[in-house]
Amino acid sequence: MRGCGSRLVWLLVLSLAWLGPALGDEEKDEEVVAEEEREKEEDEVLSDEIKEEDNVLVLHEHNFARALSEHQLLLVEFYAPWCGHCQQLAPAYTQAATELRNESSPARLGKVDAMAQTALANEFNITSYPTLKLFRNGNRTHPLPYTGLMDTRGIVRWMQRRAGPSATLLHDTDTANAFASSQDLVVIGFFKDLKGQAAQAFYDVAAEMVDMPFGVAEAAELFQAYGLSADTVCLFKKFDERQTNFPVDPEKGLDTDELTRLLRVHSLRLVTEFNSETSNQIFGAKIPHHMLLFLNKSSSEQLSLQDGFKAAAGTFRGEVLFVVVDVNGYGADVLSFFGMTPADAPTLRLVKMENNRKYQMEQDSFSDTAIRTFIQAVLDGKVKPHLLSAEPPEDWDTRPVKVLVGKTFEQVAFDETKNVFVKFYAPWCSHCQAMAPAWEELGERYKDHEDIVIAEMDATANELDNITIHGFPTLHYFPAGPGRKMVEYKSTRDVETFSKFLENGGVLPVEPPVVTKTPGNSTGKEDPSVLGTDETRDEL
Repeated sequence: MRGCGSRLVWLLVLSLAWLGPALGDEEKDEEVVAEEEREKEEDEVLSDEIKEEDNVLVLHEHNFARALSEHQLLLVEFYAPWCGHCQQLAPAYTQAATELRNESSPARLGKVDAMAQTALANEFNITSYPTLKLFRNGNRTHPLPYTGLMDTRGIVRWMQRRAGPSATLLHDTDTANAFASSQDLVVIGFFKDLKGQAAQAFYDVAAEMVDMPFGVAEAAELFQAYGLSADTVCLFKKFDERQTNFPVDPEKGLDTDELTRLLRVHSLRLVTEFNSETSNQIFGAKIPHHMLLFLNKSSSEQLSLQDGFKAAAGTFRGEVLFVVVDVNGYGADVLSFFGMTPADAPTLRLVKMENNRKYQMEQDSFSDTAIRTFIQAVLDGKVKPHLLSAEPPEDWDTRPVKVLVGKTFEQVAFDETKNVFVKFYAPWCSHCQAMAPAWEELGERYKDHEDIVIAEMDATANELDNITIHGFPTLHYFPAGPGRKMVEYKSTRDVETFSKFLENGGVLPVEPPVVTKTPGNSTGKEDPSVLGTDETRDEL
């Protein structure tokens, strides 16, 4: 038995002796394979081969020129992997690429990782993400900015308008009548010379306004059929007035911005209900004032208030947009913006869009006469805005970071004996949340300084008469002394830079440039936390 055991041990030793070199060879083979894979990946990056991911062209500096030469219309998204907005856009962008591919459109979509492809990002001046640019006919020097909606339908329509004629040529009355009745909103341009400047400007407008069909006509019989004698753009609607004419000024020609504005204004109903389908139209119309009727649509009594509301609307068309908001429906989400609850309905508010100032009747009256009188008084500057203010917490001035509200802001920010640094934030803003620990630490650092106050204010619940907050977070410094001065802070959001700013009297000290001894260490990238990009600043 001992001999057998010895033999088994010997065989085991021999097996290990044989396997040892073999295992070593396997490890060596793995290293070789890994190296070959790395070389292969490098070759692929250096190659001008164009790969696709879900019908989206994956572009880099070595294949970009080839992509431009092969595709007449190429929309390119410059993105950053860390960008939340880019991640939200990705599914819609992929779906749009697939739809365009399936319809055999000459338009294609591509993408560039701007963090990895810094040469391309610098060439096209990419400073925010995502940025979309359209390259036409291989032109690399003058790409067009993307101006459509950031969803699948918007991208597809925007590209379709650029892939083919932006307006359909209408030859006869039957074709024109069918086209004018084909959808709720249709635009037809009547031009005696389709190659003239006015017609070309019309085509430019059609290329941008992708949410409604555009047609063009030059036949004399069509001018006669629609009661026209000169170049005119007509908007056809299946609601309110059937046909609205916008004559082309024979001396000034057709102004694309003005025509776009007029079409946006008149494409809306006299009274529009605020919902998911109309929200983009409401804010895209760029009408300077919005008159809002908040009501509970389940109440027949409240629904009847729309009659007087609509009767007043025609007087202010183009100047004031009339909107109905259902407080228990889609409009419930906007109530907090007005400091309201569903129980406040029915009620009226007028909003001045340039600064979000809100105006309220002393006593709601829903007759068309009362509504007209109130609106005219606001337009004439005779009504003061209604400013929101939360109630101050009991310990608002004992915390390291003082909590300001609308009714306490003046006494703190414009205290002539204090230098006050205020953060204006929104509770839902992710960038505000990320910055919160640094702001608390700053408050702790300066809590014992007699002449420095660190404060914050929820700008969604509080409004100020002469200060409008456009984005979050916004930081303002109010220096001590007379004059009600205010300085906006726009630098890096960290404790040390904040401190330098405060210690230097509300100005960052000028520091000598850093000399890099080893140029290879420079990445050529800017810190995303410093950039005022779409990703680092939530807009209102």
